[in-house]
Amino acid sequence: MAKKQWADMTTTQKTGTALLVGAQVIMLAAALLNISRRPEDHLNGSRRLWAVLSLVNFIGPIAYFLLGRKK
Repeated sequence: MAKKQWADMTTTQKTGTALLVGAQVIMLAAALLNISRRPEDHLNGSRRLWAVLSLVNFIGPIAYFLLGRKK
């Protein structure tokens, strides 16, 4: 289903999607790097919790755009 939705998108939509995903990857990497470098007592919660939340925040929007929308 996702392949058909991707095939139906215009070049502009595909470019926009690729740019947004690229920006998300950069922000995820920056967040995970910051989490790993910050002392544990400077975080509200554990490193593992923040890493998992960051990954869920990254995957959720991508899944929605590829799988969750109807035409």
